[in-house]
Amino acid sequence: LLLGLLYVFVCSLDILSSAFQLVGGKAAGDIFQDNAVLSNPVAGLVIGVLVTVLVQSSSTSSSIVVSMVSSGLLEVKSAVPIIMGANIGTSVTNTIVAVMQAGDRNEFRRAFAGATVHDFFNWLSVLVLLPLEVASGYLYRLTKLIIDSFNIQTGADAPDLLKVITEPLTKNIIELDTSVIRDIATGDPAARNKSLIKIWCKTKKVTSRPHLSLSSGTHMFVYANLPDLAVGLILLALSLLALCTCLILIVKLLNSMLKGQVAVVIKKVLNTDFPFPFAWVTGYIAILVGAGMTFIVQSSSVFTSAITPLVGIGVISLERAYPLTLGSNIGTTTTALLAALASPGETLANSLQISLCHFFFNISGILLWYPIPFTRIPIRLAKALGNRTAKYRWFAALYLILCFFLFPLLVLGLSIAGWQVLVGVGVPVLVFVIFVIIVNIMQKRCPRFLPSFLRSWNFLPKPLHSFKPWDKVVTASMTFCRTRCCCCCKCCKEKERDEEKDDMKTKDKSLEMYDNPALTIEDEAKVTATHL
Repeated sequence: LLLGLLYVFVCSLDILSSAFQLVGGKAAGDIFQDNAVLSNPVAGLVIGVLVTVLVQSSSTSSSIVVSMVSSGLLEVKSAVPIIMGANIGTSVTNTIVAVMQAGDRNEFRRAFAGATVHDFFNWLSVLVLLPLEVASGYLYRLTKLIIDSFNIQTGADAPDLLKVITEPLTKNIIELDTSVIRDIATGDPAARNKSLIKIWCKTKKVTSRPHLSLSSGTHMFVYANLPDLAVGLILLALSLLALCTCLILIVKLLNSMLKGQVAVVIKKVLNTDFPFPFAWVTGYIAILVGAGMTFIVQSSSVFTSAITPLVGIGVISLERAYPLTLGSNIGTTTTALLAALASPGETLANSLQISLCHFFFNISGILLWYPIPFTRIPIRLAKALGNRTAKYRWFAALYLILCFFLFPLLVLGLSIAGWQVLVGVGVPVLVFVIFVIIVNIMQKRCPRFLPSFLRSWNFLPKPLHSFKPWDKVVTASMTFCRTRCCCCCKCCKEKERDEEKDDMKTKDKSLEMYDNPALTIEDEAKVTATHL
């Protein structure tokens, strides 16, 4: 049953990607057309994020970039920030999967932290490496040196191991022609009127008349006379429903399976480090496992979305999920490298250089945020965000919309207005954010060095330093009880009291936040007893 649910889960992720391409694919192609904006590295970054979120696939957005570079519409140097943005955009899928686990507060805390550790790693890597790339062009220079040093020949394509299993189902639901998006991006006017849905999927020779060939489509929407947007919205609703149902059933199934001795054994195998002198090796092996598994399934989104529920139920710890996620980032670039090696002679050098930029960007990010335990900031940030979203569950949806839609759109709008506007608005906002972060750290670590009024944010109106007033507004608008009864009704007061008790418990038991009690103390005691 678990294998069957995993199969439907992976297929629904594939259909979700197709649905997003149908809804936003042509818009993604249009976004890539403004070459003046693409020359701005910050605009390139947010375009990479937006396009990857729209098509739900970093490999699709990367292939569009390769096509543009090969046709001379874009330089490789300008393509590097877009690839960085694609790396960020691909992490939206597992964040959506984590939001679907919002039923249980502690499970949601762990799952959301496990998903957003990928987001934080990507955003922090970009914050450091994008200015470095703009100033020195180190990724461009390094990859150019590698391409010039080796006489690289066209090779075989990467093996599609997962598609062999999923295609029998997905190709009967929908088949897309993604070359239409590439044609729009490269400025082909005829592509604008084409449909993304493949109508003619197979070609058969007519035996009686060899010069004739008949074509026929096999998927559900071949004869449905519907526009791309309508088909996309239908598939989006169906795939999200299938994804959500599978996820709930997988979590319930794993919770029922992973009890007692089985849970303790699995948890120990996955989360235990090697003995003392070699404890540091464990994380690097996890990175290799993540890279290998992603190479097998040919998609980082599928791999990270599959481990998110496991982090949610507490089988994989956040500290172990982090290196697995970093490994999946490397795994997805190796598949892109193999795909680049299979490209024709005229596009080989460009596509390989872009794939190498993607690869070295992820390697640089790992060197920044993994080897020294102190630098593993994404884990601490993900835990803090997990706590916040567990307390105010609506914040998860706000985070998704802000990080992957509104913020990139705002930056893109400022970039279109001109770099003077971008700098004029962006620099003061950035200085203000850095000031707030420094003050927050000093309030916790060394408040004595701050002026008396800055030792807390209480001098500001409550909505500016607390989510509680916003929570009341959101709860009042969403909860039937709040809209139909008065605010002082008994059930609301009881609910508030229960939530306050929960908050007090989580404050007292900070260790339990990221550990599932059902998988630890009692069961370990049972195992000890059986061994004795």
